[in-house]
Amino acid sequence: MIAAIIVSTLATGGVYALLASGLSLIFGVAHIVNLAHTAFYMVAAYFLWFFAQQLGLNPVASVAITISGVTLLGLLSYQFLLNRVRQHPQALLLITIALAMVFQEILVLLFGSHFHTSPALIDGSTQILGITVTYQRLLLLGAVVVIMVGLWLFLSKTKLGTAIRATANDAEIANLMGISVPRTLLVTMGIGTALAAVASVLIASVWVFHPFAWVNPLTMVLAIVVLGGLGSLKGSIIGAFIIALAETLVVFLLPEQGYMKMALALLAMIIVLAVRPGGLFGIVFEEERL
Repeated sequence: MIAAIIVSTLATGGVYALLASGLSLIFGVAHIVNLAHTAFYMVAAYFLWFFAQQLGLNPVASVAITISGVTLLGLLSYQFLLNRVRQHPQALLLITIALAMVFQEILVLLFGSHFHTSPALIDGSTQILGITVTYQRLLLLGAVVVIMVGLWLFLSKTKLGTAIRATANDAEIANLMGISVPRTLLVTMGIGTALAAVASVLIASVWVFHPFAWVNPLTMVLAIVVLGGLGSLKGSIIGAFIIALAETLVVFLLPEQGYMKMALALLAMIIVLAVRPGGLFGIVFEEERL
């Protein structure tokens, strides 16, 4: 059971880490709480299913088209919708939740409200610590490690990564230093959306999806981002595995109460926030000034 808990936690935590990192990056740089973030994740699952299963394209082509298409959709959404009201947080929340619901209704119209799974990118399984682990899950874990390391190197070692970090710290100063803030924000949105698409591609054959499959992940990802500290990539990754462990323990130790996994995972977030209001790696909120 311990081995199964570890494998399940790593797989679930890896997906959550990709989703939360994308959302945290968008918030940290553009200060946008993108409630449509997991809707892009859901759309990517449908893209992969449609191209691989319905059209019969090979897995590599299906993955490439899915990630590219969903990233482009995220860029267009930012450029023509979110960027126009970026200075108005309330309008952003309304637009992003409306955008998610538009995606949901389009998918219901095109494919119905049925459950689907995509074919595995890699077939087969192996034995690890006495349990059977599919190659798809191993691919997921390996990809998460590579992507997280690659993202860290990109942000810390490249010129564009430096521009993103500078914009996150102070957009006005970054602009004065010659950094194109609009271009940087657009690139950040693209990276965040691409992370959601990659998470979907890696897990689509393991989890079932349907047009409403963006709601539960959104709740968990928001909890993870708040738990880790708003805008903190490190906090999002650590928070993702904390929440994944809480979920997994409920499923394995209390199978009859498995439906409570979300509630107990959110309880873990509440406990941490009660001790550290700013999250694990965030800034503690200032007292309100009268």
